[in-house]
Amino acid sequence: MSDPVLALDHVDSGYGEAQVLDDLTLQLNRGEIVCLVGPNGAGKSTVLKTAFGMLTPWEGTVQYHGQNIGGMAPEEIVREGIGFVPQTDNVFGSLNIDENLRMGGVARTDDRLGEVIDELYERFPLLDEKRSAKAKTLSGGQRQVLAFARALVMEPDVLLIDEPSAGLAPNTADDVFADVQAVNEMDTSILMVEQNATKGLNISDRGYVLDQGTVAYADDASGLLDNPEVSKLYLGG
Repeated sequence: MSDPVLALDHVDSGYGEAQVLDDLTLQLNRGEIVCLVGPNGAGKSTVLKTAFGMLTPWEGTVQYHGQNIGGMAPEEIVREGIGFVPQTDNVFGSLNIDENLRMGGVARTDDRLGEVIDELYERFPLLDEKRSAKAKTLSGGQRQVLAFARALVMEPDVLLIDEPSAGLAPNTADDVFADVQAVNEMDTSILMVEQNATKGLNISDRGYVLDQGTVAYADDASGLLDNPEVSKLYLGG
């Protein structure tokens, strides 16, 4: 297997004096969708925040293409090639779709912003149809698509996504999961946290089950779905 694009190695991390991650090790390989599942408070979102520089590892390393990025600022990490779609506050409600996308490209240092945005309109026709609409007028699923597209303006090769289906009706969530797969097909490797573990794993290559800040199980997604102990403890089976 090729070297991982993103790897957390024996990471401890947390907030203030409260430790959340405890000797956590996981990796994302090129082209994969990897899903993090587990109970509330297991540390799933903390993994993404630590990988994205919002938290600095207390111990261990965060490596991107073999380079230690632990402790780098989020704006530096974006320029390196990692995007982040948080669960909430992931679009600017008072701005229209086009303005949101342009805000997503403020860190670009070349002259390709317009070209990249045109490509994203082609990839996500819904956004093209509504490009002058304020983000706050969009449905939950439409806002999530805009959040994906805004993160993609920087053309990351890794995208971190926190709870893409949170608060969405089941059929809308299915559409968003299809959009996650479409983003992955743009040669973007994805590390995703998803509370709906079964649906998240169904579109993923591999998965990690987190519990109390560390990895309890790691396997191919199908292996986790078929594991009776995982199903009983974490998937509601």
